[in-house]
Amino acid sequence: MPSKLLLADIGGTTTRLARAGADGVPFDVRIETNDSYASLEELAGAYLAGLGGARPALGAFAVAAPVDGEEVRLTNRDWRFNRADLARALGLAELAVVNDFAALAHAVPLLTREDLIEVGAGRATPGDPVLVCGPGTGLGTAVLLPRPEGNIVLASEAGHMRLGAVTTDEARVIAHLVRDLGPVAVEHVLSGHGLVRLHRILSGESLTSQAIIKAAVHGQRSERETCDVFLRIFGRVLGDLALAFEAKGGVFVAGGLGRAMAHMFADSPFRAAFDDHPPYTDRLTLIPIQVVMHATPGLLGAGQVGRAMLARRAAGA
Repeated sequence: MPSKLLLADIGGTTTRLARAGADGVPFDVRIETNDSYASLEELAGAYLAGLGGARPALGAFAVAAPVDGEEVRLTNRDWRFNRADLARALGLAELAVVNDFAALAHAVPLLTREDLIEVGAGRATPGDPVLVCGPGTGLGTAVLLPRPEGNIVLASEAGHMRLGAVTTDEARVIAHLVRDLGPVAVEHVLSGHGLVRLHRILSGESLTSQAIIKAAVHGQRSERETCDVFLRIFGRVLGDLALAFEAKGGVFVAGGLGRAMAHMFADSPFRAAFDDHPPYTDRLTLIPIQVVMHATPGLLGAGQVGRAMLARRAAGA
């Protein structure tokens, strides 16, 4: 398959890389642990060095960070780069860089029924805003605005909004976090590190996020209770965001933690907390929520960004 694009989905913990042709569909997918490399340039360079045949000419990277200009700094990892300098170092004629959840939003129209798990009932209103949000190393958020002339994607840093409490156990969590961290952001709880903090506060145990989820899936009471509190807070925050963006086009839960917890959503307080926003409970109940199970949706979205870049260059040729 002709290789025209180098794709990357760069998170705080792992990076996914692939190649794509003119259709933007990823192939030769590789998943790397960021701790194994000193920089993004080293990581992407190692991937390119292992390729056979012609190298990709263009790149489309999704990064877990705001993208405001040439200088990009990851939010939850001490990596930074200059877009033009990185393009030159990797031998790319052009490099597009977008926020990782903006890339996920670009991927939403390509997801199939097999890629999704529905949480509760609901019916999307075609043409209305679509919310994409999910916990991983941090909490990512973006909004897709479907348009006949081409979809519009808005990146967001909603994970850094302040988090409040509704119940007594949440108030206890917030009090602990204020003491340890100062002002509490949403992703201080709704992230991998946040799940670890939450479990330590609620149970006194220090476990990894993977261990907490695994134990919860296998019916361990303490870990399941932590996951239920996590999912209740997540549902409430998503309901807040769905109201903020009028996301009647649907809500898609992405991120590694969301995928790992997918089969707990239905039997948790998640959907009830999402809906419970008087006087708009009935309004929120109509919004469908899907958990994204596709293994590399960020690459799928980056491929669509790259595909559009190829089309623009072809039109200008």
